[in-house]
Amino acid sequence: MNILGIDFGLKKIGLALANTESQLVDPLGTIEVKHKTQEVIRRIKTICEKEKVGKIVVGLPESGIVKKVKQFGNQLNKTTKLPIVYVDETLTSKEAIVRMIELGRRKKARRKKEDQFAAALILQNYFNKNYV
Repeated sequence: MNILGIDFGLKKIGLALANTESQLVDPLGTIEVKHKTQEVIRRIKTICEKEKVGKIVVGLPESGIVKKVKQFGNQLNKTTKLPIVYVDETLTSKEAIVRMIELGRRKKARRKKEDQFAAALILQNYFNKNYV
């Protein structure tokens, strides 16, 4: 089964994809939040259908936008009919930046991909915690 990882943000949403058998996680892309929430959810639903996703893992921050993340997750569940699992995302964005620096990525490239790398870390944390 494929699992979609989401790093939710008010400006950008990072996406990553993994398979439960291999547990290999790949950054998938970033959606800029320029449109209404329903448009973003429709785009994610299309990705889920294309990639044959069976579950969605959403990063949950310690504070701040927790309520908005859960509202987004609930709307995503209603639209996709897929189970939503919340996983602690504390410091994943910072860790993503550190890893990209280690890989030699330039600042401009890091900004462009940091959300999808954070989503990949959220999915990896999901596997590491044996949620599967």
